[in-house]
Amino acid sequence: MAETTGNRHYDPDAEHAFPDERLNEVLSFIETDEEIQTYLEAQNVNPVTRMRYNDHGEKHIEIVLNRALCLYDLLKRGGVEFNGARDQGLEEADEAVILALAAKLHDIGHVVHRSDHTYYSIPLAADILNRILPEFYGIDGQVRIKGEVLHAILCHHTEEVPLTREAGVIRICDGLDMERGRSRNPYERGGRGINTVSSQAIQRVSLHEGEDIPVHVEIEMTDAAGVYQVDSLLKAKLDDSGLEDFVRIVAINTRSENELVERIEL
Repeated sequence: MAETTGNRHYDPDAEHAFPDERLNEVLSFIETDEEIQTYLEAQNVNPVTRMRYNDHGEKHIEIVLNRALCLYDLLKRGGVEFNGARDQGLEEADEAVILALAAKLHDIGHVVHRSDHTYYSIPLAADILNRILPEFYGIDGQVRIKGEVLHAILCHHTEEVPLTREAGVIRICDGLDMERGRSRNPYERGGRGINTVSSQAIQRVSLHEGEDIPVHVEIEMTDAAGVYQVDSLLKAKLDDSGLEDFVRIVAINTRSENELVERIEL
């Protein structure tokens, strides 16, 4: 996770706008955890192999994790305050830990079924958190961190409204994994559903520090089909995230000649 161009990858050795030592320790632990790594492979079978849907495995999780930490860093640089850890009496350093664990575990419920996977993710993630959190926290911290991580996991889909900005970050960044590589597998196997076709139109997603707002998200698309990813899926993620006032999303059609849509701004 060393590349930083366009704030797409979290670099543990870089300077950040938040205390990162605890986060880096947790990341080092979970990235080599055998059970978590097995889930990342197994959770892709139902959506991709059986349903020909977009990726929800290791690559998707890597993208959501990196973008969540990069978005969080930009928001912190912009002076945005987070309430999840704070409301629980936890430390600022725990905000990024909550984000990392929620990003890593938010889709494991897919091992049960894609339908209602968010709700299946809760007990499965709780079991993993019960095992790994004692490595870093006492009982009080374990309970509070676990609650915040599960809240963020629950709210990454649009059915539940995030009550914390940490959860809002996970919700948005789940939607920011929309580049064409995510739909490569179903597209090559003949999938032509709207999720697959619209994702094929998205060339690149990058995060930048904004001029009049903390975060500017730029989406490059090569076809008007990409509008579905932005105006339907991502807009629903941004709405009620608690971060609407701090994140501006601009999608540009880089091949706009004779196209119906040249630019979308959320």
